[in-house]
Amino acid sequence: MTDAAIPLSVLDLSPIAAGRTASDALQETIALAQHTESLGYQRSWVAEHHNLPSVASSSPVVMIATVAAATSRIRVGAGGIMLPNHAPLQVAETFRVLEALHPGRIDLGLGRAPGTDQLTAFALRRSKEALAADDFPQQYAELRAYVEGFPDDHPFAPISAQPTDVPLPPVWILGSSLYGAQAAGLLGTNFAFAGHFGSVDPRDAFDAYRTAFQPNGRPDSLTEPHSMLAVSAIAAETPHRAHELERAAALSTVRLRQNRPGPLPTPEEAAAHEWTAMEQHLVDGLGRFVTAGTGEEVLAGITDRARSCGADELMITTNVHDPAERRASYTLIAQAAGHLR
Repeated sequence: MTDAAIPLSVLDLSPIAAGRTASDALQETIALAQHTESLGYQRSWVAEHHNLPSVASSSPVVMIATVAAATSRIRVGAGGIMLPNHAPLQVAETFRVLEALHPGRIDLGLGRAPGTDQLTAFALRRSKEALAADDFPQQYAELRAYVEGFPDDHPFAPISAQPTDVPLPPVWILGSSLYGAQAAGLLGTNFAFAGHFGSVDPRDAFDAYRTAFQPNGRPDSLTEPHSMLAVSAIAAETPHRAHELERAAALSTVRLRQNRPGPLPTPEEAAAHEWTAMEQHLVDGLGRFVTAGTGEEVLAGITDRARSCGADELMITTNVHDPAERRASYTLIAQAAGHLR
C-alpha cells in the first residue's frame, strides 16, 4: 500500500479542555467532524467513556446521530459501543434506526471493556453477576439474532429489531489485546486495534486477527480480513510546537494513571509542571503510543506503523487543548497525505 492509499479517519473522545466545559467539548466534536469531512477523512468515530472529568463522550449514540445530521458524506460510527453496558436488542434497534436515517454512513464498533471504573460499571450493568460476566460472544450472537432471526425454539424468537427494512451497519470489533483480535477473526468482522494504548504489539494483534479470520457466510459479510489501526498523533507547523502540545497530552495521561483525572491541560500548564522522576518515566513509556511533529513527519510515522502491521486503514485521535490547533493538526496530516479536498 502507498501512503496516499491508506484511508485516514478520526477517533474523537470529546476531550474536555481546562477552562472549557463538557458542553463545549461536545460542540467541538461536531465542528471537528464537519472540518475533517471537508478534508476528505473517511470516518468520524466517537468513543464511550463514563465518569471521566477529562472526557465528555458518555453517550455515543446521541453523538453519532448528531454528527451524522451535521455532515453529509463522512461515515459516522462508534469507537465503540461497549456491548456489556447495553442490552443487545437495544444496540440492534438503535443502529438500525441510525442506518435508516443515514443510509450507508453508519459504522458499529463494538468493545467488551466497561469504558470506566468498576463502580460506574456496576451502576451501568445493575448487578454483580453482569459485572463479572465474560460473555461477549454470547451477547454478540444475540445482537445478530435480533436481525437475522433466532431458532424457532428460542424464547426470543418472536422478537426482531425494528426497523426491519434496513441492515445492521458494518460491524467492527475493537481490541487492545489479542482477545479482541481473535474474536474479530472468528466472527468474521472488521477489526480495529487501539494502537494509542493497546497492551500488545499491534503486529501480533493483526497477525492473530488474520490467522483467526473466518468468513461468516452472511450476504453482507467480509470475504477477507479488513483492519484499522488507531493511533495518537499531534501535528503542528513546527516540531517544537508539536512537542509542547504532546507534553500537555502526556500530563493529562499521567494524571489519569495516577487516578487524578482532570481536564486536558494547556501547553503552558505542562511547561510549568514540575515533573517527578516517576512521572517522567511514565511519559517516556507513553512515547511509543504518540506520533508528534510536522504534518509530513506525523504522516510518515503513522504510515510506517500501519505498514508494519498490515493495517488497511488509519484512525487518528488527537488530544490538544485548543480546538483550533486540534483541527489544524488534522489539516496538516491531510495536506501531507494529499487528502485535502
